[in-house]
Amino acid sequence: MNTVAILLSAFVLSFVALLVFIWSQRTGLFDRSSKGAEVIFAPDEIGRIEEPAATSAGRRALQRTVDAAQGGATGHNVNDELRERARADASTAPVVFFLFCCAIVWLLVASAAGLTASIKLHEPDWLVQQAWLTFGRIRTIHLNAVAYGWAPMAGLGVALFIIPRLLKTPLIGARYAFFGGVLWNAALIAGLGSIGAGISDGLEWLEIPWQIGTLFALGGALIALPLVFTLVNRRVEHLYVSVWYMACALFWIPVLFIVAKMPGVHSGIEQATMNWWFGHNVLGLFYTPLALASVYYFLPKIIGRPIQSYNLSLLGFWGLAFFYGQVGGHHLIGGPVPQWMITLSIVQSMMMIIPVAAFTVNQYQTLQGHLGALRDSPTLRFIGVGGLMYTASSFQGSIEALRSVNVVTHFTHYTVAHAHLGLYGFVTFVFFGAMYFTTPRITAREWPYPSMISAHFWLVSTGFAIYFVSLTIGGWLQGQAMLEAARPFMDSVAVTLPYLKGRSIGGALMVLGHLVFALHFVLLVTNFGPQRDKPALFRHLFGREVVS
Repeated sequence: MNTVAILLSAFVLSFVALLVFIWSQRTGLFDRSSKGAEVIFAPDEIGRIEEPAATSAGRRALQRTVDAAQGGATGHNVNDELRERARADASTAPVVFFLFCCAIVWLLVASAAGLTASIKLHEPDWLVQQAWLTFGRIRTIHLNAVAYGWAPMAGLGVALFIIPRLLKTPLIGARYAFFGGVLWNAALIAGLGSIGAGISDGLEWLEIPWQIGTLFALGGALIALPLVFTLVNRRVEHLYVSVWYMACALFWIPVLFIVAKMPGVHSGIEQATMNWWFGHNVLGLFYTPLALASVYYFLPKIIGRPIQSYNLSLLGFWGLAFFYGQVGGHHLIGGPVPQWMITLSIVQSMMMIIPVAAFTVNQYQTLQGHLGALRDSPTLRFIGVGGLMYTASSFQGSIEALRSVNVVTHFTHYTVAHAHLGLYGFVTFVFFGAMYFTTPRITAREWPYPSMISAHFWLVSTGFAIYFVSLTIGGWLQGQAMLEAARPFMDSVAVTLPYLKGRSIGGALMVLGHLVFALHFVLLVTNFGPQRDKPALFRHLFGREVVS
């Protein structure tokens, strides 16, 4: 297939997309009345907020904001279904708590390793006495602690919490998920140890030796089993869009990982192509669906309002499924790979505008009139910013795939900034918000210090803003310097130094925010600090009264 054929196919695909858009307008795709969006609510629960992370005063203010936006409060006769929801929460509590504990530990490990690697970029002689502290190893430890520690443990924990709620069925087979989590974390410890010892497969995102990687596959399968069992025994007919996202994420990740880690199968150019196929898809087809599923559940639950357009959410899901698979190829522009493959990747990168726009419009329209809720809801604050970062990172990625832009940004810190915009600004912020919502439900304890939640938000937000802006500007200047043939290569290094120091400052603030988050989690678990009146908790899981 030649480039002309690829471009012609892209034109046909775009034309079909236009027809779909016209059809959506005629059939009410933006209609807010879809019943599918209401299945996450109990009868008469619409209009009632649910925000376990807020104080009692914050909850009252949040409810007033929602009442004002929706024209008054609605019904509150929801006890029966809330009892079922409480049973679902109780069934997931031990395993979700375990995964969250692991996630926070790996977040701290990744933070320490990442900050160390960042400082080494402008202070290369710092901490060089030990081999495992050299840049090549500590940076790789950072990446793998995030990719296989923090992000999947947090995301899978949220999935195990949400899916029983959506299926209105207690989690079945939670012990399998627990043992799977133990196996997964054992594999990660062994994998990071091997990297520290200098034993690596040498492929970004796939550095952990394949012998250890098999344990990830087995552990992931065990974690997924309860979700499959619960899905089979569900008490609902309609599957909410979050179930689609999470179920497909759990299907895609083993396929991606097993194909990528097969020993002796990939070599040479094919291996490089496979490497970026995996690296990009693990973000777009694993972390992204888990995060989007979280947004589509927690956003409407917090404000007590169904998403504006349920059909638009489905369009976003199918757009992601159809267009994301070959996006990673744009990282190989200029490499010795078939040009039709590069062109296909660029086309699919641009087509990703469709599902991203669908999500963005849906999120904006759902939050319209409820922006005041961001002030009173800690969960919504993180999730709202995370959703905004998804839009920003996706549009930036589409533009970055264009050859005219890629020629400047490729092999620069600009790409590093973009990667963090997706995995941190979007995914991590959403998981922070989801954990603030979920943890009180699984521990039956309130967050003791609301001020620590605010401190966490502003530290990581400010830190990441400094981090992203510094690397974006520095990376662009770096790319321009490398394109000037007359300039020595070291000029492209020297021009980045002030911005690399800015990166470390931003990273230090982010690490401080993570420490605040971890400390607050420990305080909650140990029941230390002021005890509030628990307005957000189910006081009696199976008793006379259930208080949301």
